Amino acid sequence: MARHQSDEGKITTEEKEALLLIAIDRPDKLNGFTPKMMKELAEAYNKLELGDFRCGILYAEGDNFTAGLDLPEMAPYIRAGKTVISEECVDPFNLRPPLRRTPLVVAVQGYCYTLGIEVMLAADIVIAAANTRFSQLEVKRGIMATGGATIRMPERSGWGNAMRYLLTGDEFDAETALRLNLIQEIVETGDQLNRAIDIASKIAEQAPLAVSQTIVSSRLAAEEGPVAAAAQFKEVQTKLMDSVDAEEGVISFVERRAAHFTGR
Repeated sequence: MARHQSDEGKITTEEKEALLLIAIDRPDKLNGFTPKMMKELAEAYNKLELGDFRCGILYAEGDNFTAGLDLPEMAPYIRAGKTVISEECVDPFNLRPPLRRTPLVVAVQGYCYTLGIEVMLAADIVIAAANTRFSQLEVKRGIMATGGATIRMPERSGWGNAMRYLLTGDEFDAETALRLNLIQEIVETGDQLNRAIDIASKIAEQAPLAVSQTIVSSRLAAEEGPVAAAAQFKEVQTKLMDSVDAEEGVISFVERRAAHFTGR
């Protein structure tokens, strides 16, 4: 029997001034990801990247961030080595071009399993509710994590700490995730989205060109090393100094007032 489209979940977006809120919406199924949701998530990231937004926020409706992939729905794609995400869309896992340059803050709660961890690690800042439970449990299903966990968990946490959870699939709590450098803050359950919006709003107040180049430089340093990133400092900084926002930054400093950046 064909599934009703509403059973497949959805990804919704809401524009809030310079922010784009992206919501995972399939709470009755623990926000398990279907092919439709994966496609819509990439499309939402495209909207963030191509629109006039200064920061994005990814969060989930209901009590859980996501229990991961809906395996019965996704298995045919995995088995065939296919992806439902268009190559023209920004990759939510940030593993292939086009890469996201607009800042992204993630708010997680409840179950944050498999894909959930990989999506949050591909973002820039993660706020976790105190009740968040994490697990990279692919090895319990006979597969491996292919959304970046095998890259970013060792990078953030160190080899042994990453293998402790990648090889066992064991669940761990928010305090452990903070100790392992996988998240940045823990807040009371229910406050995670508001805190993410607070941080995103602060980011949105800064100079957009400088923020974007900061992400690009930091990513280059992580992927190709500090020498590669440092080699671009002079050229990038010269271009930034010629921007309208850099001029506004200097003037606002002299006038002792908050800067008003335009992204030019």
